[in-house]
Amino acid sequence: MRNPSSTCLTGGTSGVYYPLGVAIGKIYGDKIPNVKTQVQATKASVENLILLQQGRGELAFTLGDSLKAAWDGEEEAGFKTKLDKLRTIGAIYPNYIQIVATAESGIKTLADLKGKSLSVGAPKSGTELNSRAILAAAGMSYKDLGKVEYLPFAESVDLMKNRQLNATLQSAGLGVASLKDLSTSSPITVVSVPKETVDKIGPPFVSAIIPAKTYTGQDKDVPTAAVINYLVTSSAVSDDLAYQMTKLVYESLPELVNAHAAGKEIKLETAANGSPVPLHPGAIRYYKEKGLIK
Repeated sequence: MRNPSSTCLTGGTSGVYYPLGVAIGKIYGDKIPNVKTQVQATKASVENLILLQQGRGELAFTLGDSLKAAWDGEEEAGFKTKLDKLRTIGAIYPNYIQIVATAESGIKTLADLKGKSLSVGAPKSGTELNSRAILAAAGMSYKDLGKVEYLPFAESVDLMKNRQLNATLQSAGLGVASLKDLSTSSPITVVSVPKETVDKIGPPFVSAIIPAKTYTGQDKDVPTAAVINYLVTSSAVSDDLAYQMTKLVYESLPELVNAHAAGKEIKLETAANGSPVPLHPGAIRYYKEKGLIK
């Protein structure tokens, strides 16, 4: 089956999925014969998976917990039915749950969010699902907050700069553009998510550290939660194309690092690990060649 176009589904332009998607789209356009690639900015994980199921894309970025929810058909997460056509290309970098408050809000811990305003991400986005999970593990819900804003990264930061919002939760690669921008323009506090809170949620969440100096004014390491991102395709994509798509991602890692620092954390040795949905047979073929799957 000749595939004249390949659509890569990403996220908002100020996140990490988009610049990485643009880089992957260029690699595919240059290296896969007769394929015209396009990159689409979207509301990220949940929307991307629904579009894949509908045959409206060939490659998508997603958070691991959204992927699991899609495979299980979890209505609460925005999936009315089980998305049975999803097939994984590979694990990429972890998303770090980054809760950042303005210094003047006085928020230093998760408990301090009570009665304050928090942007939890676009409605039903992967970030918003992460927000619910983190608050629940800390014994809270949206009802405990003073105000909930359902906004993408860039808009959340604009409100914080204008003193109309106390804090934002962003689930993204380290050094995401929106938070870099915020930290250079006003004093911030990066709020920690302690290990015991992360352990309450369990997989696919793991404990992680936002290293000191990731953002301006962040002078200490901050513990938080991370969840692995995946590149996903659909069962409608041929084995041959999926093989090429997989191979080109993991053999072009320097180009991905140039596109965004989060690319540094994409490693071939963990690519075949832990996916909540089956790997595409084309991806399996590549991982077998590389000795990652027996």
